[in-house]
Amino acid sequence: MYRFARVSLSISGLAVVTALAAACGEPGQSGTGAPPTGAAGEGCAPVAGDQLVVLEDDKGLQTADNVVPAVNADVATPEILEALDAVSAALDTPKLVELNKAVTIDRRTSAEAAQAFADAENLTAAVSAGDGGELVVGAANFPESETLAHLYRIALEAAGYNVEVRTIGNRELYEPALERGEIHVVPEYVGTLTEFLNAKVNGADPEPLASSDVQQTMTALRDLGGQVGLVFGEPSEAADQNAFAVTQAFADTYGVRTLTELGQKCSGAETLLGGPPECPQRPFCQPGLEETYGLTFGPFVSLDAGGPLTKEALRRGEISVGLVFSSDGDLAAR
Repeated sequence: MYRFARVSLSISGLAVVTALAAACGEPGQSGTGAPPTGAAGEGCAPVAGDQLVVLEDDKGLQTADNVVPAVNADVATPEILEALDAVSAALDTPKLVELNKAVTIDRRTSAEAAQAFADAENLTAAVSAGDGGELVVGAANFPESETLAHLYRIALEAAGYNVEVRTIGNRELYEPALERGEIHVVPEYVGTLTEFLNAKVNGADPEPLASSDVQQTMTALRDLGGQVGLVFGEPSEAADQNAFAVTQAFADTYGVRTLTELGQKCSGAETLLGGPPECPQRPFCQPGLEETYGLTFGPFVSLDAGGPLTKEALRRGEISVGLVFSSDGDLAAR
């Protein structure tokens, strides 16, 4: 798997944030003084700020993890695929960020957030009537998946189906259920599912088939799906993948919008990277940034995988850049 697991904030995690705040109070790192100008070879010290922004992965370090509907082949009629593709066509990453914000920050239910989005986007206008019948849409046990499942439900109901949304659990549970036809549709992620099925079909540690190219990865995914009885709709422009965020104040101070610009302007010991403890060993984390973008860093700050510790450390000016998930509701404009 390429993506890091989501984590929740615990009391011990809050203690880590507090300890970091005490340890990182130098001017330019805590927001109490002016940051340096990013002189060549020195790096770019953290800049505190409330708004977080993702730097563009312009050289394709991360695997494409666009949202895509996965369907049991026995029920994959053109009408069902058309309804699901209407959801894909309506989504992009900023809209997915807002959907996640509605649930995780504004505290709406996934069903409420999905309905509001469907109404605003006139989601069902182009959906054709199907043959009707009963369908079960599965969801993984995290809010984004549940919200996407409700969007699929809304589109399929507009096509004339009676639809139940059922939260199943992790991929190891819901993917076999999808193959068996116990559930019929699941929102999935292109690259992650490609490598999951790659290992299932081709054995442990196969040659990777997923890449940063969405269409190339979809070709591999469709081939693998054909071998296990799955069909896929069109991928959305919305993606939930590993990403690297800075504060808006940091981006403005140093003039960086892409990871290439970060590498050109901010390599050096004052640039502090934060993320999960395994980041210094993972090819899609620190080693990837070093090899693909030529970045060098000061001491690594061990936090979490796109969770509250990393985001709080960014906002408090304790790290320069942190690993997040690209569709996190915390990335919405404040």
